[in-house]
Amino acid sequence: MKQIPLLINGEFIASTSQQHIDVTNPADNQVIAQAPCATHEEMESAIASAKEAFKTWRNVAVSERARLMMRYQALLKAHHDEIAEILSQETGKTFDDAKGDVWRGIEVVEQAMNIPALMMGETVENVARGIDTYSYTQPLGVCVGITPFNFPAMIPLWMFPLAIAAGNTFILKPSEQDPMTPTRLAELFLEAGAPKGLLNIVHGGADQVNHLLHHEETRAVSFVGSVPVGQHIYKTATDNMKRAQCFAGAKNHSVIMPDANKAQVLNNLVGASVGAAGQRCMAISVAVFVGDSKDWIPELAEMIAKVKPGLWNDKEAGFGPLISDKAKQRVLSLIEQGKQEGATCLVDGSDFNLPGYEQGNWVGPTVFSNVTEDMTIYKEEIFGPVLCCVVVDSLEEAIALVNRNPYGNGTSIFTANGAAARKYQHEIEVGQVGINVPIPVPLPFFSFTGWKNSFYGDLHAYGKQGVRFYTETKTITSRWFEDDIPQGPNMTISLR
Repeated sequence: MKQIPLLINGEFIASTSQQHIDVTNPADNQVIAQAPCATHEEMESAIASAKEAFKTWRNVAVSERARLMMRYQALLKAHHDEIAEILSQETGKTFDDAKGDVWRGIEVVEQAMNIPALMMGETVENVARGIDTYSYTQPLGVCVGITPFNFPAMIPLWMFPLAIAAGNTFILKPSEQDPMTPTRLAELFLEAGAPKGLLNIVHGGADQVNHLLHHEETRAVSFVGSVPVGQHIYKTATDNMKRAQCFAGAKNHSVIMPDANKAQVLNNLVGASVGAAGQRCMAISVAVFVGDSKDWIPELAEMIAKVKPGLWNDKEAGFGPLISDKAKQRVLSLIEQGKQEGATCLVDGSDFNLPGYEQGNWVGPTVFSNVTEDMTIYKEEIFGPVLCCVVVDSLEEAIALVNRNPYGNGTSIFTANGAAARKYQHEIEVGQVGINVPIPVPLPFFSFTGWKNSFYGDLHAYGKQGVRFYTETKTITSRWFEDDIPQGPNMTISLR
């Protein structure tokens, strides 16, 4: 049985813990590895390693830190498909989907390569007579990342490259459900020349997370995951006087105007709703049809019904299995609740099974119409291949519907009318908006900006806000007196 190691002080080590978590292949639930629950001593060692490394790393030239990221980016690109294959096998994602996961992470590393420009401060000469004021951007210290199962390459790469490029050291606690991908990312980081202690990886569950949240040496915590865990991490971290950015739940709506391009709408909604088995915080889980666009629902259902789940290396597969049997049972329960509460199930994937892999976590594509706001399938984040269709009479009703929802991660509108698009983007209370784009995830020179119960914190991920999250500003006010300048041909200036 493959044992997942810890990374502490630049060395991959076998944990001495007697507690392990099984890592399973979602396609058949066979155990493929075991991740240890790091011991108290191992947690302390990881934190001490990061603390010690920070003493020297913070003083490394910013251009040298950027060059580390350049070497890392080159290695990630060289091993792109290899990482994607590891990712596919432990998450069940199709190979193309896994490659996208890796590539989006590489794009954040490319942003980290630009760290000298991102770390620039500000200056004003003569704020008063003979007095100048300027600011520096300096690292915090030991930072922590707690990442989810659904993007085991992209989301760790959201975090540690930018934090480390900014001069910090980092402790990563990846999802216990797919730790092999982050381990490979770390191997390549060491190969790129990362000094010892710069990146540490520990495994486990709530106990290990709480250890990091309560420890006096950790300064900032980044998290992506569920609402209850996100709320706990945010509250615990801030109660312990740490910075926190916690990305949590979502219920993303796509508004379909009658003047939209029908073919583009239907093609985009298929992938945006059931792609990656719906296990994306930016998945479109509610399609809001305005006016006559409701007539497109039957055709959309027919198209989604043709999407077939399959194995990661099946080029015909639209998506793979859910991550675990627990996740599958939750999705099946929500589908059943939708039926019981009166929604019309146009496409039912609850009985899907892949021949030869009947023990896997399979759920087929599912579409509901006649969904109302009081239904559980509307209120809950399903995190499965399920699309809810809602009908309203006007754009104003659509905006009010989306704004009433407690989540605000992403939304989109499909329309040919610029005024309608502008009204939507201006009035909607959601952090990320797509116009004729179904899943508006920004590239890393912008920031990932969820709102409401989709995010707890003040500064968002990557982009300029990510750098600000992992740094603090020091402002200096300086005055020098010309009378102190030595005079004459033999003048000397003391450097003391």
